[in-house]
Amino acid sequence: MAQNLKNLDLSIELDKKLYKKKLKVLQYEMLNAQQFLLNNKIGLILVFEGMDAAGKGGAIKRLIERVDPRGYIVHPISAPQPHELRYNYLQRFWRKLPQHGQIAIFDRSWYGRVLVERIEGFATKDEWSRAYEEINNFEKILTAGDYIIIKFWLHVSDEEQLKRFNERAQDPYKSWKLTDEDWRNREKSPEYIEAANEMFAKTDKKNAPWILVAGNDKKHARVQVLQETLAHIEREAQKRGLHLSNVLDKSHLEDEESSSIELQIHSKRTSKNK
Repeated sequence: MAQNLKNLDLSIELDKKLYKKKLKVLQYEMLNAQQFLLNNKIGLILVFEGMDAAGKGGAIKRLIERVDPRGYIVHPISAPQPHELRYNYLQRFWRKLPQHGQIAIFDRSWYGRVLVERIEGFATKDEWSRAYEEINNFEKILTAGDYIIIKFWLHVSDEEQLKRFNERAQDPYKSWKLTDEDWRNREKSPEYIEAANEMFAKTDKKNAPWILVAGNDKKHARVQVLQETLAHIEREAQKRGLHLSNVLDKSHLEDEESSSIELQIHSKRTSKNK
């Protein structure tokens, strides 16, 4: 059954104390996974898509907070430059692929063809319609070799997004994050949700899965991104006949028994909180 944003439980919350404990353990496990990828020459590609102000930047920051900065690069993807329009739209992403053993994080990605380019009319219907198969083939080529791909969609409710927009507008240290384009995109949220659901239906594959993350509670979203990343790396390692062995001494960590696979959450309905 295809994933659908209407089925995502946005009321999930994570206790602050538990969040801090789990985050520390998971971040060291991510450092360990990075060393595993480096030693086995496997490239990791992480895609982050989602609604504006859904917490993509915060999730990326916590994901890489303790890893070796020499081993990853974050690509913030915006509209293509004029010279890039002379090539196939995937060309600029081929150029940004990580070396084997390295990590590349895409803050927005090639899925812009079936999202913003579709909705804003930057791609014709024929172009974005055939892009699903083109993208699936692109990702299949990579995962058939020495790459692992995980794709995250971070989602927030309309009310939570408006709250964050207003907070950004009033905070001089965050106002740069808010643009006129964000407000325009907000008006088209139903169209983006419809396009996203079609995207999940046509590009959610075992070799390159979509992970839908409830982002109303930032703590939950950050922990889930780390856990899902580690779990998928472990599965891909096993498929290759490898084991994601622990190369770090974690004896100094608190609550070491905290698992990177099981997410302990405090789930509440929003209506109960008010």
